[in-house]
Amino acid sequence: MKRHQCLLAAPLLFVAVAAAQAQSTQLKLDPAKTTVKWTLSDVLHTVEGTFTLKSGAITFDAQTGEASGQIIVDAASGNSGNGTRDSKMKKEVLESAKYLEIVFTPRHVSGFVADKESETVQVAGEFTIHGSTHPLTLTLPITAKGSHIEAQTKFDVPYEQWGMKNPSTLFLKVSNTVQISITAVGDIQVVSTTRSAN
Repeated sequence: MKRHQCLLAAPLLFVAVAAAQAQSTQLKLDPAKTTVKWTLSDVLHTVEGTFTLKSGAITFDAQTGEASGQIIVDAASGNSGNGTRDSKMKKEVLESAKYLEIVFTPRHVSGFVADKESETVQVAGEFTIHGSTHPLTLTLPITAKGSHIEAQTKFDVPYEQWGMKNPSTLFLKVSNTVQISITAVGDIQVVSTTRSAN
C-alpha cells in the first residue's frame, strides 16, 4: 500500500515543482541606444524634438500574456533645439517640475513567439503623463538576433484633450496632438520565476 502511495505521489510532486518554477520573458531597454522623438505641426512648419529614456523593462508570461514593468521617460528632457520654445513646453504644457516622468506601464503582451527573428507584437497598458493615466496599446514590429532586440512604434498623444495647455498664440496655431515615435534597442531573455505551489 505504501509503495502504491509513493508511485502516486511522484507525478504530483513533479507537477508541483514545475508549477513553482515558471518562466517569464524579460525585455530590458538600453537608454543610450533608444530614441524617443516627438513631432508637433503648426500652420507654417513641423517642430521635431526628443525626450530621454530613463529606464525601460517589460516582463511577461509568453503563455498568458500577463505583463509588468515600466518604461520611464524624463519629462524635463524635452529638446527641440530652441531654448525658449522648450522652456515654454516644459513649464506651461508638461509642467515637468511637478510631473517629472512620463510612464508606460505594460499589462498584456500578445503576438510574441520565442526565437522568431521578426514579428509584430502588441503591448497593452497604461500611459501616464501630466498626472493622468490613459489606456494605450502599442503595436511594435520587432527584430531579434540572439538576445539583441530592436523595435519601433508610433502613437499620438492628444495632449489638449488630456488636460494639457495648447501653446498656440494669436499668430501661431499648433496641432492639439503630438506624435511620439520610439526606436527601442535592448536585450531579451528568459528568466525563471518562483511561484507558490499552493
